[in-house]
Amino acid sequence: MVTELVTKTHIAVIWDFDKTLIPGYMQEPLFRYYKVDGRTFWREVNSLPKYLRREGREMVAEDSIYLNHILSYVRAGIFHGLNNKLLRQLGSELEFYPGLPEFFSAVKERVANDPVYRKYDIKVEHYIVSTGLRQMILGSKIAEYVDGIWACEFVEMRLPPGYLRDGVPEIPEEEIVIQDIGYVIDNTTKTRAIFEINKGVNKLEGIDVNTAIPRSERRIPFQNMIYIADGPSDVPVFSLINQNGGRTFGVYAKGAREEFAQVNKLQQQRRIHAFGEANYEPNTQSYMWIMNAVEEIADTIVRNTEFVLSSRAGESPRHLDGQEDLE
Repeated sequence: MVTELVTKTHIAVIWDFDKTLIPGYMQEPLFRYYKVDGRTFWREVNSLPKYLRREGREMVAEDSIYLNHILSYVRAGIFHGLNNKLLRQLGSELEFYPGLPEFFSAVKERVANDPVYRKYDIKVEHYIVSTGLRQMILGSKIAEYVDGIWACEFVEMRLPPGYLRDGVPEIPEEEIVIQDIGYVIDNTTKTRAIFEINKGVNKLEGIDVNTAIPRSERRIPFQNMIYIADGPSDVPVFSLINQNGGRTFGVYAKGAREEFAQVNKLQQQRRIHAFGEANYEPNTQSYMWIMNAVEEIADTIVRNTEFVLSSRAGESPRHLDGQEDLE
């Protein structure tokens, strides 16, 4: 049916963060600041599920339990004074792969500068969906180039029982530290973020992920999405995007054979469409593939829109052979 053609004009380029936009993990500036051995921290995190199960806690969220361990370091005084302001400050130290953040602008400009795409109001939006720390991403140099960030958040105040009646106690600024987990994104709930982008939760007032919206009316159809990430932890999102007509791309660090083998296997399993080195400078594999994918989606939007418009308009009236139009 004509009404089922994708004519929505926004294209979403959705990015994982760690090992996709930056080498390694974003927590490294945090460890440097507090002179903590990151390898020890992650060994402790990786051992937590096994230890907790031994204590009788069978249900452990392995993807996000590191957030609890950060809070343990805060309470122990190791991460003394850690708050969201400091996390943003540490985010400014993050170093990105070659070509970033300039590539984000280049993708948008490629579409914005094309007269045909501009005629149909086609636009590119960048999103980050990460199991990392949102405040660090917001403090990084990539933040101004993105249209939305889904990642984990800490809150700095534990509101006591009766706070609505008694009010909220004031805390001196120098004593503000992260107290609790406010929002969690893990490898599975990343798919929820994709649905929120799909429905326009971050752009349209009164819309949430559970709002019933026909597929043809959703702000960014899955077919208009490109998801870029580094590994097996992103398989749930790869599957969601692939099954619904979007594009998927894997990346690996230069010279990292294990990472190369990882994304190569994902392509062999048809979990991603293609892969390339995490280098987004002009004329690289990743640069050209993502640019080409954006253009292919934009061309499809143009074709579908023109077909819908011509179908609604119908054929222009013509004279019958040998007759004149009396009007």
